[in-house]
Amino acid sequence: MIHYYELARLDAQQRARLLRRAEVAIDDLLEYVRPIVKAVRERGDEALIEFMERFDHVQVPADRLRVSQEEIARAHDRLEPEIHHAIEHAIRNVRTFHEHQMPHEQWWMQVAPGVMAGEKITPISSVGLYVPRGKGAFPSVMYMLATPASIAGVPRIVVTTPPGPDGEVDPASLVAADLCGVHEIYRVGGAQAIAALAYGTASIARVHKLTGPGSPYVSAAKRLLYGTVDVGLPAGSSEANLLADETADPELVARDLLIESEHGPDSSSLLVTSSRSLVEAVLKLLPEKIESLPEPRRTFCRTNFMSEKGTSALILTESMEEAIAFVNEYAPEHLEVHVRDPFAVLPELKNVGEILLGSYTPTSLGNYSLGTNAILPTGGFAHTFSCTSVYDFLKRTGIGYVTAEGYASLSETTRRLAEFEGFPSHARAVTDRPV
Repeated sequence: MIHYYELARLDAQQRARLLRRAEVAIDDLLEYVRPIVKAVRERGDEALIEFMERFDHVQVPADRLRVSQEEIARAHDRLEPEIHHAIEHAIRNVRTFHEHQMPHEQWWMQVAPGVMAGEKITPISSVGLYVPRGKGAFPSVMYMLATPASIAGVPRIVVTTPPGPDGEVDPASLVAADLCGVHEIYRVGGAQAIAALAYGTASIARVHKLTGPGSPYVSAAKRLLYGTVDVGLPAGSSEANLLADETADPELVARDLLIESEHGPDSSSLLVTSSRSLVEAVLKLLPEKIESLPEPRRTFCRTNFMSEKGTSALILTESMEEAIAFVNEYAPEHLEVHVRDPFAVLPELKNVGEILLGSYTPTSLGNYSLGTNAILPTGGFAHTFSCTSVYDFLKRTGIGYVTAEGYASLSETTRRLAEFEGFPSHARAVTDRPV
């Protein structure tokens, strides 16, 4: 049976379960990952090669950790033309959108006569992008990360991605990386790749920031390395909400509910609606649509919608206001809005990684080709984190300039506050300064 709940009848424990999603308990993995991180810190490439053989079942010598230019050139030749063109098309849209985000390199304002304050915008000097692989390839993750990094002007963009069974990086990801201007690509994945980016090895120089989605082991490594390196936004198991009213097409709703659910057995996909007739129609349609999927996607969706541990569900609320309030509390990674006037509810949607309005904007468009970024906060972190953008690869520095006139207007205020807080050197810096 498909999970179905009436929100008003859920007890506190059931509601908390939905809000927690099916997130793996990262704390349980920390002790497993800790020795991997420690080994890479202490033994560098030797540890990377050892873990690659243990976890990926491939043998790669240190001099082949970095993907060569020849391999990248071959990837362009090997990739099917239609996939090559699709990647190019998607990158154009993603680039167009993210170019519009770029702030001015520097700005000033006059706070008071003779007092100038502003900001200087500078790219982060080096970033590491983690691109997962699993059983397939994710060139979309590559260009979603690399495009804004490139537009931001990061001087050194490094990618780590797990090798396939043959020890190679898939051609589609290499093509995407090349088209986006990635500078270095390494065939290494998992917690060991995160440690290599954070600490550096003989083959992989450390970076100042890393970002990108990954397995629970990757997430655990990031948590361990917080404070050693900027680990970026929390991007874990896929999740989506679909907010709908009685005007929504049940066929589209049932189909779109499977978009994020097919990612894996720990994904979460929720229909949130005040329409009982829509829920009843989707309940009838969903099982057949799940059964029509190929493996392993069928099993993933079955697990999410039908098993005891699954957190995908249809949720009936007593009003659209209650539905919107639940979505804001859940803070989903993706939100599709299938209501009569989606722009009317847009101002009320506060805590979401991305909002996709209308029946022609399925989550799959956002994931691949719309132009907005699909690397988004999960696990409720949309309450405080934003979607990936050029701002993730830029830093702001405050700048100031004060003339003699401005100094005269600030010095007495500064002295009083410095003495009040007990900082005599702060105070003397203005009282003893010749004007």
